[in-house]
Amino acid sequence: MFSIIQADLTNPRHAQAEIALLDAYARDPMGGGRGLADSVKQELCAQLIQRHAVVVLAFDGETPVGLSNAFEAFSTFRCKPILNIHDIAVLPAYRGQGVASAMLAKMQQIARERGCCKLTLEVLENNTAARAVYDRFGFRGYELDPAAGKALFMEKLL
Repeated sequence: MFSIIQADLTNPRHAQAEIALLDAYARDPMGGGRGLADSVKQELCAQLIQRHAVVVLAFDGETPVGLSNAFEAFSTFRCKPILNIHDIAVLPAYRGQGVASAMLAKMQQIARERGCCKLTLEVLENNTAARAVYDRFGFRGYELDPAAGKALFMEKLL
């Protein structure tokens, strides 16, 4: 049985778990295949705290096995907050055991407590395992009008 908690990044155990799990995710092909830079490891938790990030951690006993980082956004059309899940990762040895679904359920609980109108996330097109989890949880492609098509995630590096 896994424990799923909302992290307190001022707690050294939670901060260490955040950094280790995010580094493992960054090293995964679905996370880009490169670990976090040392400067990121040093500043990450302070920056997440400053930005009021919502961090959910999964533990198997004392071992951190999964993380989810989210940030509040805002829906102008609904005039309510949105909780955007920016990262969700589970260590390879723990995949397929319901960890991601349990973390999504915790994020959903937090979003409801905050009065959010929806959860959002992005996923790589070929990450079929993650897409299956998100689909089972009820995530769908975003569209306002089917004739206009689904929204695309885009970026411009600065």
